[in-house]
Amino acid sequence: MDHLQPAPLRERDVTRHIAREFYQEFDRLIESDVIVVGGGPSGLLCARDLAAHGLRTLLIEQGLALGGGFWSGGYLMNKATVCEPAHDILERIGVPCKPVQGCAGMRIVDPPHATARLIAAAYESGVKVLNLTRVVDVILRNEGVLEGVVVNNTPVEMVGHDVLHVDPIALESSVVVDATGHDAVVVGLLNKRGCCATVPGNGAMWVARSEAMVVEQTREVYPNCFITGLAVAAVDGSPRMGPAFGAMLLSGRRAAHLVCQKLKGNQG
Repeated sequence: MDHLQPAPLRERDVTRHIAREFYQEFDRLIESDVIVVGGGPSGLLCARDLAAHGLRTLLIEQGLALGGGFWSGGYLMNKATVCEPAHDILERIGVPCKPVQGCAGMRIVDPPHATARLIAAAYESGVKVLNLTRVVDVILRNEGVLEGVVVNNTPVEMVGHDVLHVDPIALESSVVVDATGHDAVVVGLLNKRGCCATVPGNGAMWVARSEAMVVEQTREVYPNCFITGLAVAAVDGSPRMGPAFGAMLLSGRRAAHLVCQKLKGNQG
């Protein structure tokens, strides 16, 4: 059983190598091709697809854990629905999607399993992640061209500037994707700077209508700013859908496709 004994470690070495690895990587995150804001299912899949197409992709999540509302499903029942054909996305990364008898086109998934697989797929494609990081402003240059975001540490922002004032930092990118769900944070910040209309927020629940509109209306809403997932419903004032996550995945994939078209076209 000697082979099961852990190697001896010095505390100083643990600290030193964590710091070295983080700051070496952080230096490369200051400038990306795409910044995806929000680590829910739409943001995770969008980031995964972008990185898989060779784009330097940074995913920013204000919370500690990635996955957004996908971890718990509906009403803490740890089950969620996924509409076809979105189930194919999950099955391809190893998530079982159980057909529901009597409900054509509906699949049931275990949210922790699905979320874990989405996170793994994002990392495996090359996505870089900054969690506990909140977007607090946007970078606008050359007559309102969006060129990145301004971020700060989430706990610092939660304390409030009256208690703890810490200046934020800037991260540049060619494109920003707003995948922040109900809040549509990036679009809200653009509105604050006079670039976009007010975000009305989601309408009342209407699952079928919401899922269709979220996918159809995934788009570039301001030069270099794309919206995906429930941020689409928030910006448009369209219905919400509750614990039905198929459109979240399809919208994330569509957003990645649109961003690739824009950037690959520019490169060509």
